[in-house]
Amino acid sequence: MAPGPVTAAAVAMGRRAKYAGAFIATGHAIIEVPLIIAIMLGMGTVLQSQITQILIGLVGGVVLLVMAAKMLAGSNNDDILRNEHSKTAPIAAGLILSAGNPYFLLWWATVGLALAARAAQFGIWVFVVFAVIHLLCDYGWLTTLSWAGFKGASLLAGRGRKIVLFVCSAALIVFGLSFIAKATISLFSRPA
Repeated sequence: MAPGPVTAAAVAMGRRAKYAGAFIATGHAIIEVPLIIAIMLGMGTVLQSQITQILIGLVGGVVLLVMAAKMLAGSNNDDILRNEHSKTAPIAAGLILSAGNPYFLLWWATVGLALAARAAQFGIWVFVVFAVIHLLCDYGWLTTLSWAGFKGASLLAGRGRKIVLFVCSAALIVFGLSFIAKATISLFSRPA
């Protein structure tokens, strides 16, 4: 439920389709489920490596900046945004924003791994229940955000809509630049 790129996308895409959040959650789940399984099988150490975090930060930051630019361009032209109403655009956003978010991957390599490992100690079925409840929370939260974005869009026409899109775009820019900056700092502070 922490605000991040997926949150901004759910609100922004929700203005055109009230259930966009459910499709974003589907894209997120396509990344998250295999990641949970891979981390439980030992991939957590790979995600914790500095070079992996640098690569994810740089690529993820660029992806967020591109998405923000498209969102800003679309705030002045509804034709550019019409594809957001399709089911594939939000799924792609969930995929890209999850795979390219260093904080998401780091969370699963640390806190998420500890929670999943604790659930697995009680058996495979408890682990499955943990994963299902986690995914249901994602679906519920992102659908609520997109529904709120949809309802807000009917209240905010014209200039109000552009302000909301600008704020969501600005959030993506801040996250993108933050990812790139942290990755760059890590890159240049690595021991030779």
